[in-house]
Amino acid sequence: MHRTLLFTTAALAVISAAPLSAAPKANAPTAPSTLSASNPFYQRSTLPLETPDFSKIKDSDYLPAILAGMAEQKREVTAIANQRSAPTFENTVVAMENTGLLLERANLAFSAVNGANTNDTLQATDTKTSPMFAAHNDFIYLNAKLFQRFKTLHDNQASLNLNPEQAKLLDVYYNQFVHAGAELSPAKQTQLKAYNQRLSTLQTAFGQKLLAAAKAGALHVTDPAALAGLSPAQLAAAQEAAKGRKVAGYVLPLQNTTQQPSLESLTSHDTRQKLLDASLNRAEHGDANDTRATISEIAQLRAKKAALFGNTNFADYTLYDQMAKNRATAVGFLDRLAPAVSAKQRQEWADIEALAKSQGATFQPTAADWNFYAEQIRKQRYALNSDDLKPYFEFNKVLTDGVFYAAYQLYGLTFTERKDIPTWNPDMRVFQVNNADGSQLAIFMIDPWKRDNKNGGAWMSNLVNQSTLRGTKPVIYNVENFTKPAPGQPALISFDDVTTMFHEFGHALHGMFAAQTYPTLSGTSVARDFVEFPSQFNENWALDPKILPHYAVHYQTGKTIPADLVQKIMKARTFNQGYEVGEALEAARLDLDWHSLPATAPRQDVDKFEAQALASGGFDTKDVPPRYRSSYFLHIWANGYSAAYYAYAWTRMLGQDAFATFENNGGLTRANGQRFRDMVLSRGNTQDLAAMYRGWAGHDPQIQPYLDYYGLDSRLAPAPGASTPPPVPVSVPAATTNKTERGQ
Repeated sequence: MHRTLLFTTAALAVISAAPLSAAPKANAPTAPSTLSASNPFYQRSTLPLETPDFSKIKDSDYLPAILAGMAEQKREVTAIANQRSAPTFENTVVAMENTGLLLERANLAFSAVNGANTNDTLQATDTKTSPMFAAHNDFIYLNAKLFQRFKTLHDNQASLNLNPEQAKLLDVYYNQFVHAGAELSPAKQTQLKAYNQRLSTLQTAFGQKLLAAAKAGALHVTDPAALAGLSPAQLAAAQEAAKGRKVAGYVLPLQNTTQQPSLESLTSHDTRQKLLDASLNRAEHGDANDTRATISEIAQLRAKKAALFGNTNFADYTLYDQMAKNRATAVGFLDRLAPAVSAKQRQEWADIEALAKSQGATFQPTAADWNFYAEQIRKQRYALNSDDLKPYFEFNKVLTDGVFYAAYQLYGLTFTERKDIPTWNPDMRVFQVNNADGSQLAIFMIDPWKRDNKNGGAWMSNLVNQSTLRGTKPVIYNVENFTKPAPGQPALISFDDVTTMFHEFGHALHGMFAAQTYPTLSGTSVARDFVEFPSQFNENWALDPKILPHYAVHYQTGKTIPADLVQKIMKARTFNQGYEVGEALEAARLDLDWHSLPATAPRQDVDKFEAQALASGGFDTKDVPPRYRSSYFLHIWANGYSAAYYAYAWTRMLGQDAFATFENNGGLTRANGQRFRDMVLSRGNTQDLAAMYRGWAGHDPQIQPYLDYYGLDSRLAPAPGASTPPPVPVSVPAATTNKTERGQ
């Protein structure tokens, strides 16, 4: 997942996308007088590449810096809007790119720490500033004088002699103004401001409720017999988790998704059911952490907001600058996949029921039992045991000899660990990244282990954004939620975790290779249904025959993973994909249905709406619950993926087609990597994304590599133009994509 500048709430897509800083002029003050010079954000950081100095930043420093930054940017924006001189690209567009330096550097650091290492003080700051950011967004984009300057330039663009990046930047700004309500009547703008304020508050509240709900919902077990099937390392980690909460026994913390890792190992059906129930119902206990009333109001307000712009629903409103362009295309894409996925689910479930019956199960298998029996089938069918794989995947070796090594082979990058750059948690590691010619490219940080005060999932974002206008290079971080080993134990991870590492580093590469003049267009500032493409694509190198043996080394014996075990992994790749693909597609359809509500719809009964939406999607939702239920779907309610979770499937289509293109042209080579960097990864949002892809690949992306990747029957995925399900083009439609917000 990619997270953009998290201005406390992902609903603020426009301000998150807007350029909020630039290097100050040589003799200009570094901060407004309202901020104390002792505040660490008063001046630019003196650490390498301006990395924030977390050794000097206190939790109490963020709020005054953010407030002062807002005040500073308001003065800068007002000065641009009130100029007497006629608008030019330099005095209006570039001037906007040069606003808000203080706000950006404070909020980028705050967003990182609040997401990965939060506490009561940070959450209070988030609660306070969230509606203020909404108002700040409106102050900029509903400023009539400012909009008129941009409109004048946009209307006369042909006479401005702009280069392609400048022309794209002007288009992005103009569309952001319009999408933010600049052309609405004063009465509608007043209503819009009220909606934005309330939504920002609700979305922040949702995130905080969910974090608390996940912590409280962890399964607490006192009888070790109930945890039979877990490995000694897993039991030790569960004991450590219990100690951390000052309770006796064992605690199985909840990860952000519905399915939990322990479900494939626990031999007790009762324990499996309790763990799944804890996951499914984590935020539905009728207490202070129940999120249902919050999301029901969010969905209603989003629908009403869309109606102000003349849109039928929020999905159409928010997808205007995505590759899919509208709800119908996104839904059609999912519906095209549903028959093939559903058929695979039925086959898989029949195998699970048959195995349970053959073992004398006295219970009817449920979704809680799926992965337990699926893992046994995997072992029987492919002689592959996930526990046999873990000794070959030690976290630090996967990182340096796998993820980094692939980046060296493809792009010539080298990585040097830095011990002199402070982080927000001592478990983190920091690296300087250099190009093949020895020049410095970026700083990269990684925060791998799950904590109770860390949001669920895995993501990438920036601490410093790239821009040649500013003279800044990227400082990038990855966050994961892997189970931390008990003291003295090796840091062994699953192959799914390995894939997550390659995925998130694909985002990091996209950010590192940014080579834009203007920060608004830089790096990962692209449509959500494109931004996941580099990360999905990068996952493929985890199993490349040049890469896998380099990092998959037994932590005790030092022996490389055996060839027969690798073959088993390859053969098992499409196993259980009916479940794994299906749960994600169900969540995507649930997201789109929530954001298809009309403005006239009342607030929904969340559980009833969810049941009806899932029943209409064509999947086996009884045995395969969605990857996220509505009540803990952080992506869509607080992380900017509203109506856009389909992007993971869409970009998997792009990623697998791209990987097939690599394989058809020599595979993993420096030449191929350099060409991909030059034509895709370094281009940011400076080009039409469909045209960019076509220019690199020589063709529009095709869906067949996606179906092959998951072992889905292409005969059950109707060709475009079929009447059922709704048609969707095989090729990604050309689009002008000006979206700069993004964020599995």
